[in-house]
Amino acid sequence: MLPSDSEAPRWRNERARKMILLLFLACYHTADMKLFDGLNDKQIEAVKAIDGPVLILAGAGSGKTKTLTHRIAHLLSQGVNPENILAVTFTNKAAEEMRSRVKNLLGNVKYQMSNVNLFIGTFHSLGAKILREEIECLGYKKSFVIYDEDDSSSLAKDIIGEMNLSRDRFKPGSFLNLISKIKSELTDLESLDSGDFYKNQFANFYNIYSRRLKASNAVDFDDLITLPVKIYESHPEILEKYQNQYKYILVDEYQDTNRAQYVLINLLAKKNKNIFAIGDPDQAIYGWRHADFRNILNFEKDYPEAKIVKLEQNYRSSQNILSAAHEIISKNIERKEKTLWTENPAGAMLEVVEVNNERAEAEFILDKILELNKAGLSVDKIVVMYRTNAQSRVLEEACLYANLPYRVVGAVKFYQRKEIKDVLAYLRLLQNQSDEISLKRITGILGKKSFAKFMEDFPNFKTQTESLLPKELIKSVIKKTGYYDYLARKFPDFSPDGELESESRIKNIKELSGLAGTHDNLSDFLTEVTLMQQERDTDNSKKLNLMTLHSAKGLEFDAVFIAGAEENLMPHSRATYSLEELEEERRLCYVGMTRAKKYLWLLFAKQRFLWGERKEAMPSRFIMELPQHLVNFRSLADGYNLPKVELE
Repeated sequence: MLPSDSEAPRWRNERARKMILLLFLACYHTADMKLFDGLNDKQIEAVKAIDGPVLILAGAGSGKTKTLTHRIAHLLSQGVNPENILAVTFTNKAAEEMRSRVKNLLGNVKYQMSNVNLFIGTFHSLGAKILREEIECLGYKKSFVIYDEDDSSSLAKDIIGEMNLSRDRFKPGSFLNLISKIKSELTDLESLDSGDFYKNQFANFYNIYSRRLKASNAVDFDDLITLPVKIYESHPEILEKYQNQYKYILVDEYQDTNRAQYVLINLLAKKNKNIFAIGDPDQAIYGWRHADFRNILNFEKDYPEAKIVKLEQNYRSSQNILSAAHEIISKNIERKEKTLWTENPAGAMLEVVEVNNERAEAEFILDKILELNKAGLSVDKIVVMYRTNAQSRVLEEACLYANLPYRVVGAVKFYQRKEIKDVLAYLRLLQNQSDEISLKRITGILGKKSFAKFMEDFPNFKTQTESLLPKELIKSVIKKTGYYDYLARKFPDFSPDGELESESRIKNIKELSGLAGTHDNLSDFLTEVTLMQQERDTDNSKKLNLMTLHSAKGLEFDAVFIAGAEENLMPHSRATYSLEELEEERRLCYVGMTRAKKYLWLLFAKQRFLWGERKEAMPSRFIMELPQHLVNFRSLADGYNLPKVELE
């Protein structure tokens, strides 16, 4: 019987969809076996493991993304419907890389046919997709909006104002961080470790915040994960619908999942149990983002029948680098044992270098980089890593003096950072009251009332410039303007190096203050800063890379310098009192070391001027853990000159 006129469009669409699917499957049945070309035996074993739970422990440089994307292509080649595949990762960049690789494996025509219903995306894009279909069961409208950080911050400020709470004690950012923690970990208010009065005020804030969000038909970023979990747990029929759709689930970087993401994925996988988790607990460095690396350690408890495959062949580094890195990471208790190996040559020994101070460290690094460059290694194949953003200032200055082009990866260059430009604007206005640009910047920082007070005090303030040293003047500016409180309100979240962004920015100001301490007058200080900001390179591609260790995940370089390998810096001072945090610091060191393909230097200073103070320094415990037979130890503190670098 033919469909009625009203049913015809739907019938035609369904018929067309089935025809496309049949054509799509036919293409794959005629596919050749070149899919496995270029894979090693363990990668092939991982790719071919179709049914049941599979855990892939993928060591650094072992071809994790390659294995994951080949498995997607293999599933399709075996006739799995594209709409039954779900692949999730953490960043849009990673998702795009995965889509690009699958497209290259399949060929453009096959990929275009599969791309309609094949989901490769982030956890949050998956959550948004689910909510667009199902959120009405929670009392929202389908037309809901997603609040970004600025939207949530604005709402939080309004609520705190309405509650008549002190902004000094009850900061919007702190409250929002607690909300994120509760949602990410799927816990409740009782789990908070705080005083009763603070907890009660936060509870009131949380309830108002949640009501206001819903009244606005809005969700925040964390809701994109927690609300789908809530829907699945309260509506089993909806969960079953998605379980029937997503029969094959692939999770990238499983060690970085938080509790909410873990529960979401495992609810979806509960019926079919075709979950493919790939990652490396030795590279879990995002605990401060609420990631729980125990999710990957406990995979075998969740799925006792799981197939375990270890990818231990490394395609990146020399054997000496891998052996040294393994010696360090093996000291961690909470990990899955695996030993990376490579067919690459043993390579050069690791270099551990002692220097007198941070300036000697920067000079040594630049000298070696110039030697490497003259020997034929392009500067864009070299990286200098450090634990905190504040360490970049001396390194950037050394690059500028040497006229060496550089890029700061994952962060803004030191003198272009907002907090540095803000403080300098105050100082420039004190030096020159006609500076309209600085005046405009300050107006944007201060509220109307506080700006009026600042201008009222300005004559007396300016007089002080004649009697205060630049370093003391910075302290006076900070105190009189309440700038640190402003940073705490504006930047409540965590920075890429694992500490509150406001604290990271305050440390940058202290670093600037340290530089100011080397000058006797404001004019000379501002002149040097201005000269430091002049970039003299014109090459947009061949630049030295500077970055924190956290920013190095997923990257690789021919030569790696790790600066500041000292106690209380790497590992960070706050980690020395907690075994859990200390092990994450060791994993961070491991990540940094395994970025190196051929050459690796670790440097430590006898004393370091950092965050406005000069202190005696001790070499990192991680240096002490390095196997002596793989290390050349050199000291520049006694004037020892290192031999020149000879490339292989």
